[in-house]
Amino acid sequence: MIVDSPKIKNLVMSYLEEKKGKPFELAVDAGCGTGRSTRTLAPYFQKVIGIDVSESQLSVARKCTSHENISYQISPAEELPLEDASVDLINAGLAAHWFNPEKFGQEAARVLKHGGCLALHSFSLVFEIEYKDKSEELTAALSEAWKILFEYNKKVDGEIKAMYQELFRAIPFKDKQRINGICEVFFLTVSEIMSFLQAICSYKKFLEQDKDKATAFLQGLEKRFLDILGEPASDVLLGFHVYYFCLLASKP
Repeated sequence: MIVDSPKIKNLVMSYLEEKKGKPFELAVDAGCGTGRSTRTLAPYFQKVIGIDVSESQLSVARKCTSHENISYQISPAEELPLEDASVDLINAGLAAHWFNPEKFGQEAARVLKHGGCLALHSFSLVFEIEYKDKSEELTAALSEAWKILFEYNKKVDGEIKAMYQELFRAIPFKDKQRINGICEVFFLTVSEIMSFLQAICSYKKFLEQDKDKATAFLQGLEKRFLDILGEPASDVLLGFHVYYFCLLASKP
């Protein structure tokens, strides 16, 4: 399934090496959810703390984590339970659009060490599907579906589409940059693409408002994909292109 971008992980670690250098003692994964991003940081730091406001998400994260250097705490990203100037890296993958920009920026400035770094990243709601001569039709069908889903989560999806413009302004460091167009390709079946869409917040809000309509929407999209493919497609792997962006900043 779709995971955090390996390219972004490498980008973030190279940036931290350049701006601060080793040792890498403490990383904080803000809005960690089930700990997917948290676990990818474990090999690089002496200690990693996953922070989230949802105890149910943290419960899943603890069950999925075997690394001895990872711990989890319940807390908002704007009120980190950490000492001043104690953190090498604050990471937030697919989460920063939920933060209060001004308060989070102030809190990052408080807990980061001098030279410590901030990395906020997400996919950019730009997706393409590649398969033989069907790529254009498949991508068009997906783009039309996203236009519908956008209507159910305009505020959050709008912030993602703007590539965290408000968050970028709120970062209180001069040394900051936005990198976009970072592409990863995942090879997925139609069923796996449907599962990805079901997990998106916009679809969940659609489901809450009108369960029957949301279910029919997803079923219709799946049928359209299969009709475009025009062949038995349960095991066909499609190239699912996901475009990410990343905000990087370093505390002086």
